[in-house]
Amino acid sequence: MVVILSFPKYQTQARQLAKVLALPVHIIDTHYFPDQESRVTLPVTSTDHAIIYCGLEYPNNKLVELLLTVETLRAHGCKKTSLIAPYLCYMRQDIAFNKGEAISQKIIGHYLASLFDNIISIDAHLHRTISLDAIFPDTNTVHISAAPLFSDYLQQKNIQAVLLGPDKESLQWVKQIAERCQLPYATAHKTRHGDKQVTITLPEYDFSEKDIVLVDDVISSGGTLIEITQQLKKSGANKIYALVTHALYDDSVSQQLIQSGINEIWSSDSIPHPTNAISIIASLAPQVKNWIN
Repeated sequence: MVVILSFPKYQTQARQLAKVLALPVHIIDTHYFPDQESRVTLPVTSTDHAIIYCGLEYPNNKLVELLLTVETLRAHGCKKTSLIAPYLCYMRQDIAFNKGEAISQKIIGHYLASLFDNIISIDAHLHRTISLDAIFPDTNTVHISAAPLFSDYLQQKNIQAVLLGPDKESLQWVKQIAERCQLPYATAHKTRHGDKQVTITLPEYDFSEKDIVLVDDVISSGGTLIEITQQLKKSGANKIYALVTHALYDDSVSQQLIQSGINEIWSSDSIPHPTNAISIIASLAPQVKNWIN
C-alpha cells in the first residue's frame, strides 16, 4: 500500500498529485504548543510506502516534524519513505567560509538521507555541489528543472521578449528556456555585499523599447530583481516580467518589486504564493510513479 501524506500548507499540490497517480492522500495534523514545540498526528499509519509532500522553506520546525512523522511511520511498520521537497533548505552553506562555521548542506543532507529512501526537488540552490546525490548519501535522488514548464508557459502566452538572468548561475535556466522558445537571452553580472545588498552590471545589450523576462530560481529579499529592474528602466526597457521557480517572499517585498517597475511575476507552485502561475505536478508525477513501480 502506497499513500501520500502532506502537511496542510501543501495539501492543494499533494491532492493534485494524488489524483494524477490515483493514490490516497492524507493531511498530517500539526499542533504548536506555546513554546513552539510541534505535536504531529498522522491520519494513517498502516502503509508500506509513505510519500511525504513538504516544501522546506522556513525549515527549522519542519525538519523536526519530518523526524516525528518518519519515526512514527516506522514504528507502525512502514518499510519505505519518500520526500517531495520542491524547495530544499540549507543548500547555500556548502563550505565553511570562516573558521568554526557549520557546513549545513552536508549536515542537513545526511540528516534527511537518514529519514528517506527517495528525495525529489526542483531547481535546488546548488553552487559548488554537482548533484543531489552528493548531498544525500545512499538515497535515490531526483533533481528536476522547471525550465521546460517555463518554456511551455511563455509559449502559451505568446511572450516575445528578451530573457535576462541576473547572474552567471541563472544561465542554466535562461539559455534552456530561450532556446526552446527561440528568444534572445543574456545574463547580467551580480556582486553580493550581504543578504540584501547587491550590485548589478547589465550586459552590453540594447534593451531600449524591448520587453524583458527576468529568470531566476529564487526571489527572497527581492534585492536582485529590484536593482536589475531599476537599471533596465533607465536603459529604456518596456514591460518587465519575472519568471521564478521559488517565490520565497512576503507582501512587503511584493510592494517593493511592483514599485521598482516589474509588471508581473509568474512563479511555479513549488511554494504556495499569490504569484503561482505554473504547476509542477506534471514534472513530479512521472518521477513519483517510478518510485512506486
